[in-house]
Formats: sequence, C-alpha cells, structure tokens
Amino acid sequence: MRYFLDTEYNGFGGMLISLALVPEHGDQEFYVSLPLPEAIHPWVERNVIPYLRHVPPGVDHVLDRVQAAEQLEAYLQGDPDPWILADWPEDLAHFCALMVTGPGQRINLRSLRLELIDATGFSSARNSSVPHNALHDARALRGFCLSE
Repeated sequence: MRYFLDTEYNGFGGMLISLALVPEHGDQEFYVSLPLPEAIHPWVERNVIPYLRHVPPGVDHVLDRVQAAEQLEAYLQGDPDPWILADWPEDLAHFCALMVTGPGQRINLRSLRLELIDATGFSSARNSSVPHNALHDARALRGFCLSE
C-alpha cells in the first residue's frame, strides 16, 4: 500500500521533530513526535511548535528515537510491500534515518519502496488544515495525489 509521508524538523539539516504516514486506504494513520531540541530554529518556533500537538486524541506519541523507530516498524510490519511517497527529499532522508536504531541495526521490514513525487502545484501551507503539522500535511499530500 502507498503511504504519504511528511515530517517536521528543526530547520535545514536539523533534528527530526515529528513524522507522519497516512495510508492511501483506511484511517490507520501514524504520527510520532520526538523530544524537542534545546535550541529551536526561530522559523520552527513560530510556525511548527504551536501546531505540533494538533492531532486527534490518542494519536500523538512523544517518544525517543529508538521508541519511534520501533513504533514505525510495528506500524509497517503487516504490509508486505509498503510504498512511501513524499514531496520533499528531506522528508525521505528523515524517514530513512529513523529506521536506523543503532550501529549496524535497523528496524525489520522485509521490503520498502521510497518515491519522491513531483508535486508541482501542491503546497502544504495552502492545502493542509493545520499547516506545518506533519499529520495534517501528510493528509493534504494524500488528498492532492489521489485527486491527480
């Protein structure tokens, strides 16, 4: 199945703050937020942090990186061929980095496809009900892709 990915991170090249996957079919969404870094980029402080917890009750999980990776593994493990789509390369980079749990260790997925899509005309700021929240932005990306 296809999953639409969005992440929030602490400025260019910064630490992962939150990650969401929204499936093409069904309502079993994945959202995790990680502990905030000590120094937060000013743009992120203004535009991401106020909306970080704007998710349905029971969906928000603040976990350390290893716990977040384990939750990601559990979420995707039942799918024999997960296909992750994103509209920005750094989203895919953060997703891949989260799969690594330690030196020479990673989450256990049989296979995985990653795709950077051409989302010309899409803007999460315009299309998301809560811009700069990974879950809402992933939902907006799914809506855009499925309408194409």
